[in-house]
Amino acid sequence: MNKGAEVGRGKTKVLYQNPGLAETLVVVQQDSITAGDGAKRHTIAGKGRLAALTTSRVYRLLNAAGIPTHFISGGEDEDQNEMVVRQCEMIPIEVVVRGIAAGSYLKRNPGVKSGTIFAPRVVEYFFKDDARHDPQYTAEQIVEEKIATTHEVALMSDYARLVFDILAHAWRLQDVLLVDLKVEFGRAKSKDGASEIVLADVIDNDSWRIWPAGDQALMLDKQIYRNIAAPSASDLDAVKSKYEEVAERVGRFARRSGGFVSIIMGSASDKGHADKIAAALDGFGVPSRQNVASAHKTPLFALQKVQQVDNMLGRVVFITIAGRSNALSAFVDAATANPVIASPVLGSTWGGMEVLSSLALPGGVASMVVLDAENAALAAAKILAADDSVIFGRVVVKQYRNRMQIQESDARQNAPAGNGKAGA
Repeated sequence: MNKGAEVGRGKTKVLYQNPGLAETLVVVQQDSITAGDGAKRHTIAGKGRLAALTTSRVYRLLNAAGIPTHFISGGEDEDQNEMVVRQCEMIPIEVVVRGIAAGSYLKRNPGVKSGTIFAPRVVEYFFKDDARHDPQYTAEQIVEEKIATTHEVALMSDYARLVFDILAHAWRLQDVLLVDLKVEFGRAKSKDGASEIVLADVIDNDSWRIWPAGDQALMLDKQIYRNIAAPSASDLDAVKSKYEEVAERVGRFARRSGGFVSIIMGSASDKGHADKIAAALDGFGVPSRQNVASAHKTPLFALQKVQQVDNMLGRVVFITIAGRSNALSAFVDAATANPVIASPVLGSTWGGMEVLSSLALPGGVASMVVLDAENAALAAAKILAADDSVIFGRVVVKQYRNRMQIQESDARQNAPAGNGKAGA
């Protein structure tokens, strides 16, 4: 890549101006591996390329999921060890998310048993200062020392948990346990010129603990290097082989499962509802196809459509829409082993009753009954997310944003009178 002047340097990377794109930088990963706040340092030829490769593949998954990050491009083999990222004002805090008790957490909490599963996940903060060995901070200290605002700390914590959940899902699909994860954040300019919190820095094999089959003895991460007091050349080669394996495994993270949703309408008059479902599915990156088939008038044709979909490649979820009867959902549910979601149109007569809410619907006619289009799409996406980390990521990000909208609405509702909000 074409690089300008050097603007920063860390233990394992160098940052350069990017003459080709304003407000961006070129990050060059070095072949260094360090431990003990840099006190222990070695060079492994090719590690920089593996770090860039792993980081870029992780960020491609997170970008696809909708996490705000600094990553733009680069990092693949043709780019060697270089990536293009958004220019950020880095926040000097490492945010660590722990799903399992391990490492330094056990030293600081001797009463906790190794391997304890945290629910909810533990989030910790460490101030980046090698001279003081990255002391642990509380959220209150971060705010008091004006390192970040209360809102920024909350965002960093929320994003860190989401990132952990998404990467844990991706690793779980390969029977690998994500034990803990270290991430960093920065302030970047948004499209409207304001500042926004984004996930930044690298996420490579130095950033986590990963145990295949949940077995610590099979670890693939940097802890292998930490555990060797004076590594020989052959030891460093063995470490490199683990980093190569991880880079290859991470390359599978964003692979799509090929799943899709089959929307079957009982009548062409249901088209409007079907289109809303399809649009909501598109937001999750889930393809869909629509058919019209009646369980009453064309039962053989309806059965043929179900069988055709069942025989297609990729996982499938059916969503049935019928405005006058629950027969279509019951028919499809009996004809397929795949999940069926009934999404009758609100206000229609369904199963002999007017559809006013899900409480008015009889059970046992489909795998699931969901009324509105967005929730029907969300329910289908959750099913397909089981073996697709991109869809899983979009689902958890969507759920997070829904929760934030509710909390923001509540805050406006309960705002003091006279401030231009609720009660004014």
